[in-house]
Amino acid sequence: MYSLLKILQRNIQLADRLHNEGVFMCGFTTYISKKSMQEMKIHTEKIKYRGPDESRSIVLEDEVHLSFHRLSIMDLSENGMQPFTNEKLDALVCNGEIYNFRNIKEKLLSETTFNSESDCEVILPLYKKLGLAKLCRNLDGEFAFVIWDSQKKTFFAARDQIGIRPLFYARSLENNSIAFSSEVKVLQGFCKDILPFPPGHFFDGQEFISFDEVHKVKEDKLINKSKALSGIKQLFTEAVVKRMSSDASVGYLLSGGLDSSIVCAIAARYSDKPLKTFAVGIEENPIDTKYAKIVADHIGSEHHEILFSKYDIFQSLHDLIYRLETFDITTVRASIGMDLICRYIKKNTDVKVLMTGECSDELFGYKYTDFAPSAFEFQNEASKRMEELYIYDVLRADRCISSNSLEARVPFSDKAFAKFVMSIPSELKMNTTGHGKYLLRAAFETGDYLPHDILYREKAAFSDAVGHASVDYLKDLAEMTVSKDELASAVKLYPHCTPKTKESYLYRKIFEEHFPNQAHLIKAIWMPNQEWENCQVDDPSARALPNYGKSGI
Repeated sequence: MYSLLKILQRNIQLADRLHNEGVFMCGFTTYISKKSMQEMKIHTEKIKYRGPDESRSIVLEDEVHLSFHRLSIMDLSENGMQPFTNEKLDALVCNGEIYNFRNIKEKLLSETTFNSESDCEVILPLYKKLGLAKLCRNLDGEFAFVIWDSQKKTFFAARDQIGIRPLFYARSLENNSIAFSSEVKVLQGFCKDILPFPPGHFFDGQEFISFDEVHKVKEDKLINKSKALSGIKQLFTEAVVKRMSSDASVGYLLSGGLDSSIVCAIAARYSDKPLKTFAVGIEENPIDTKYAKIVADHIGSEHHEILFSKYDIFQSLHDLIYRLETFDITTVRASIGMDLICRYIKKNTDVKVLMTGECSDELFGYKYTDFAPSAFEFQNEASKRMEELYIYDVLRADRCISSNSLEARVPFSDKAFAKFVMSIPSELKMNTTGHGKYLLRAAFETGDYLPHDILYREKAAFSDAVGHASVDYLKDLAEMTVSKDELASAVKLYPHCTPKTKESYLYRKIFEEHFPNQAHLIKAIWMPNQEWENCQVDDPSARALPNYGKSGI
């Protein structure tokens, strides 16, 4: 017990150093202030890990600040560095990938001179040509951006339809003007009323306006099983292939489960060299690594397997929660393995872009959605989970990957693909075959994409799949460090999202040390739908469900 507590104490010290120094995909901050860039550097440098390649800050009109930390992905030269400006001194900072930028660029060439091959450079001239609303609707990608309009003297901003790229806004304590940043930790030092920027919205200087709501797509009753399977296969293949384009090296997270395996199987067919795949597990019981190896062998990838120990968990927890900016139980659990594998990739390889399998469960169903009482309820649940994705799995993937100076690309979040899947009648998506996500499996059944046993394997939840022992160790740590009295006081101390277990109390306590009075950023602790039969569980793990069965074997 003594040694574990010592490890946790050392980790607290490490997190404090990172908090003060910012020693670690791109990150930006925009604000209006009469203070100098040097005075504000203590805040803006806290997310330097998101873009370690180059940093630049500019001041326009004496008090309009735009700070940018770059992770070089497209156009690795200095020409691709932001903020981008034009002759009128409008300015842009963007964290994202615009996959249709070449088509946009071609249409703008007659009236715009481009200085780089950066995909994001097209945003500012397209804004000047079409305005903010049409700009957002024309972009195909994962993005969060802020534009300073020198004529209108205001910031405009927007975030992609699912919220793959993070963005927060707040009011300056200095002058009550609006400020934006990629992460909360920057804003809390000089702002109040920090909130997440709503996905699929743009800010027009006065209010937030929706431009794309994937979760509200209506079902198309003309789609039958055959159309569903062909559409899934075609659109998802396109989603993966467009995300393979990068001037920097691309790697693939491979858990051995359905989602990441399909991503890798598709990519392998369109790559002119073996993929670089990465699997993670805990030393005591690495559930998924053996399945990942089967997939890697099948697609002929250059495979890496990383195992971690319980001491790695304890050493990383405090700093991990600081980087995650959340206390959600599932998010923290699942981040342990993802963070450690990203740390390995950053240290030992030249990979800078990682393809991941997030967003599939929300579209096709979780283990618990097997218990949906009706097709209507299934679709409502999918809509709710898609709307909230940016708080949970998307947040985890972004923070784990970006805080290790890597970029996440998420094919399942592709705009055309996600809208198509949401439009498939829910009767077809429900588990009536004994295999969850049946449509996704069946879409890639022919063509030897994957071994049949992998394609129809019931995978464990990611937080469990890295090894059941990892969750047990976290619970043991909480048991040692949180008293019964502390847990009993949770209702008064933390009225919002009150911790119900010692484990959740531990995460909340660490979160509050770094982000006091910011608990509102997390809407709720992720749990299965408590109103459904068989779903009234007290732990978010799929292990708590009666249909977990073989998924953990």
